[in-house]
Amino acid sequence: MRAFIFSMMLLLTTTLSFATENLMSDTPSKVKLTTSLGEIIIQLNPEKAPISSANFLTYVNEGFYNNTIFHRVIPGFMAQGGGFDTAFNQKSVHNPIKNEADNGLPNKRGSIAMARTNVPDSATAQFFINYKDNASLNHTSPTPSGWGYAVFGEVIEGMDVVDAMAKQATGNRGGHQDVPKTDIIVEKAEVIE
Repeated sequence: MRAFIFSMMLLLTTTLSFATENLMSDTPSKVKLTTSLGEIIIQLNPEKAPISSANFLTYVNEGFYNNTIFHRVIPGFMAQGGGFDTAFNQKSVHNPIKNEADNGLPNKRGSIAMARTNVPDSATAQFFINYKDNASLNHTSPTPSGWGYAVFGEVIEGMDVVDAMAKQATGNRGGHQDVPKTDIIVEKAEVIE
């Protein structure tokens, strides 16, 4: 009898766990980036970009993005952050994730996408926000040159803050180009819904 009760409790717990997981993945999350220039609210798209959205939320929930900087800002193109602290040290990251650029979400103005190296499945923590429609960054084919960059959400409030970043003077720092001369700091990243 005890074995039967234990089995039923295990089955119920497992069922509830799956129900909670499904509910969470179907509910788009919002993330607030409180920056030194103002607040940016991002709406994630876990339906079309489940891996990238979950990856971003992992870093947010771990406090990884707190006190990081936007280290690459190119007016008319994009603003990139999520990799360096305020001392310009590159942060340790989790393993790379699968590239979801073939999800149909375009790199359009205000969209947020995963930054990566030339290797398609190399994205970790770094992300960028598009200043304009960047069709050249979209997925065109499953080849190294055609994979594109995975969009996983969009800015729904605070695009004026992102635009203000593009007005900051940039230069070279630590072997990197287009680095804002005055740090643009992500003071805090948090899930708000």
